[in-house]
Amino acid sequence: MKCPKCNGYMKPISYGGVEVNRCVKCFGLWFDDYELDEIRKLKGSEVIDIGDTEVGSRQDFVRDIKCPQCGLPMLHRTDTRQTHIHFEECPDGHGVYFDSGEFKDLKHLSVGEFFKSLFGGKD
Repeated sequence: MKCPKCNGYMKPISYGGVEVNRCVKCFGLWFDDYELDEIRKLKGSEVIDIGDTEVGSRQDFVRDIKCPQCGLPMLHRTDTRQTHIHFEECPDGHGVYFDSGEFKDLKHLSVGEFFKSLFGGKD
């Protein structure tokens, strides 16, 4: 599979019995439909995100990307609990793509972000 952002090779990696794909070039992460929910629950799973957050921030500006599974243009999404985290999602539900550093950030919900999410606060 090719990385939807940089066209690098997406290598399968496994953590806690869940297999995801990580780009060998930009270190972005592809999660098939159920994998994100499964791996997000696993303690310490943020270690799969080995990429540089600066590279990930620059990748946010790559907007015209296609799903590596079906080729449809991917939708740009924002995490509801941490609105500074942006990711791409296949409109047919094949999976989601996180730039390097974004999954690690997603796993670390700050106390302020937690309370904002409980009470519907915005940034």
